[in-house]
Amino acid sequence: MKIAILGTRGIPASYSGFETAVEQLADRLTDRGHEVLVYCRPHVVDPSLTSYKGARLVHLPTIQNKYLDTFAHTLLASVHVARVTRPDVALFFIAGNSPLCQVTRWASIPSVINVDGLDSDRSKWPGLAKAYLRFAESRAPDWSDRAITDSNVVAEVFESRYGERIGVIPYGVEDPGHTGTETLERLGLEPRNYLLFVGRLEPENNSHLLVEAFSRISAERARGMKLAIVGGAPYADDYIRQVWRSADPRVVFPGYVFGKGYWELQHHAYAFVAPTEVGGTHPVLLEAMAAGNCILVNDHRPNVETVGEAGIYFDGAAGVEDLTRQLERILDQPALVDEYRARAVTRARDYSWEAVTDQYEALLTEVVAARHPGRLPAELVDADPLSAVLGGSRGH
Repeated sequence: MKIAILGTRGIPASYSGFETAVEQLADRLTDRGHEVLVYCRPHVVDPSLTSYKGARLVHLPTIQNKYLDTFAHTLLASVHVARVTRPDVALFFIAGNSPLCQVTRWASIPSVINVDGLDSDRSKWPGLAKAYLRFAESRAPDWSDRAITDSNVVAEVFESRYGERIGVIPYGVEDPGHTGTETLERLGLEPRNYLLFVGRLEPENNSHLLVEAFSRISAERARGMKLAIVGGAPYADDYIRQVWRSADPRVVFPGYVFGKGYWELQHHAYAFVAPTEVGGTHPVLLEAMAAGNCILVNDHRPNVETVGEAGIYFDGAAGVEDLTRQLERILDQPALVDEYRARAVTRARDYSWEAVTDQYEALLTEVVAARHPGRLPAELVDADPLSAVLGGSRGH
């Protein structure tokens, strides 16, 4: 198959889980003999880079604006898909892009969209943007050939909110095994002597709560422990400055860290803290488990679905008060931390990028075969059924 992937910033991954998912899928789908095109934004991916991990990179301009960047780029990409590259199927990411699935479908190119964790719930969006996202989410099953998410909890919320069940393909994880300490040394961190947060610095990810909770723990109790807040966010300068100002000197802000350095930080943390309260399956949780981290996480339902009994939870409704208590608990009980490290490694084995790719390949094959019978080789059409992608809506 010729597969176009659009709606993200592009690869190599340098922002979020969307891009990491695209990178992993592109690598594995090309290894299986498929032709993969990934649409990229020039302010994120170097336009001189024409291929990556077997995928062909297509660079198109965009509008660098918080509200228009994603939609403007995906609009151009969908037109380019319909008129120029002409793949067998288009794979969209992000619910706000669902209207653009019609562009490819009008060109007789079937489309699949991953709505992720219901972007309309994010507090960063003003009322008008939230209203648009709710509308786009609600129509995603109608405007695409198949709509999916990465979390059963999110699929349940989608059904209760919009009256239609969508399919589920989970996120995957693969630990590349980078265990060096060069990044720690550069940041002034010591192995097992820092707490780690990784994510976009946006209000719903609650880095401000973590910084406040950590500041309430005395230096004597922390025993030299630091807090590393890894990440950033475009168009969120005011919030980021607020978090910086509220932090005490024990907090380190290295900005984005990717690749080898990111995994070094994951492998050597005392514990990984994820206070986020929106979204579906957060890739950093899977990566923290794969790295053998003790996980302290907000009891937001999709987080519970992801981590299961491999994590320690704090009451999101109680906020900073209970987060502080749970931080003190893990600081006081290193044996408990060791126990949850072992649980995390075991839990991470339930997730595999190869298995995730199997499901995406089967889904994309199914929508192409439904729209264009006879186009695909029989051995591909007769591959494993979509047993793990249940309840997905079909376009009308």
